[in-house]
Amino acid sequence: MTQPASPGQKFPRILLTGGSGFLGRAIAAELLDTDSPLQPSLLRIFDLVPFSGPADQRIESITGDIRDAQAVSEACRGIDLVIHSAAMVDWGTRPEQEVLSVNFGGTENVIRGCSLHGVSHLVYTSSLDAVFGGNSLVDIDETIPYPARHPNMYCHSKYLSEKRVLESNGMEIEAGDRMTSPARMTTCVLRPADIYGEGDPFHIGSLIRMARGGFYVRLGNGSSLSQHVYVGNMAWAHVLASKALLEGNPAVAGQPYFITDGPPANFFTFFDRIVEGAGYTIRPKNIWIPRGLAYFMGMISEGVALLVRPVRKYAPKFSRFAVIYTCNDFTFSAEKARKDFGFEPRYSAGEAFIRTVAWWQVAAVK
Repeated sequence: MTQPASPGQKFPRILLTGGSGFLGRAIAAELLDTDSPLQPSLLRIFDLVPFSGPADQRIESITGDIRDAQAVSEACRGIDLVIHSAAMVDWGTRPEQEVLSVNFGGTENVIRGCSLHGVSHLVYTSSLDAVFGGNSLVDIDETIPYPARHPNMYCHSKYLSEKRVLESNGMEIEAGDRMTSPARMTTCVLRPADIYGEGDPFHIGSLIRMARGGFYVRLGNGSSLSQHVYVGNMAWAHVLASKALLEGNPAVAGQPYFITDGPPANFFTFFDRIVEGAGYTIRPKNIWIPRGLAYFMGMISEGVALLVRPVRKYAPKFSRFAVIYTCNDFTFSAEKARKDFGFEPRYSAGEAFIRTVAWWQVAAVK
């Protein structure tokens, strides 16, 4: 006999960390959509800046730092499920301790808050970088082991964080206000690579600035392949994974999942279509900087930033990791997510392209 759904399953109270960011805004939009399979009674958004998305009476915006354990703990009070997407994305240009404190320290704070306030479910936004050791990853799946070493602190911090989240699956937590006795937490991890879309702060803006400057170059030789995922589809995966945990799907608890929504493509040629679609001309048409030379240029760029750091702190636009990341192969599928919690892209490749290009056609790129 099927058990009736608890209030937390039918109308969950959800905490979304990083909800004002690129992916966070998309997750909020999917959760609040009238067709969402989850209808939260409360969507509490925790971020460094106030939430600026569409108004909805279910939204509660809390401004705070994920490194503030007390603030995170209070944000977890009265919550049924946490989607933890707050992170510092870094390609090897920021101080290591800062990256570690935000990504791993922040995740520790979230898990502690869940434990103290009886939050039964946690979905963590990880990254392909958690399993990246510096070399190509071809046709991998979720059985791939973690590498012995990571190329930078961002990769290492995502590894530490997702490992901690997965180890927390089954952890006993305090009784929340919808529980009469202690319970156990269920967790899962989603691993995207190269999220793109409206407002993408990591790829498209930089490429448009290059095109606008009149000297557009690419790294490598065009043969490397990587996976991409539209931000709306990545957000949709969070909704479906959250629903699976809330419904007690045993296949999902304690599992990592790669998320992608299309075939592999070269990093630069994939984004070239978007840049040109947004109305920018790529000149010269076909200049590629060999990997070895590009790596040396990245090393010089990082060195200059280090030398001037006592006078002026800035994150260089170019790094060795950027070269490694765009010149290696990263190919995988979302088959496990499809099988375990029914992930299928909500937005087709054509619709994702149209929505992305339309946004960047009117965006003010500084």
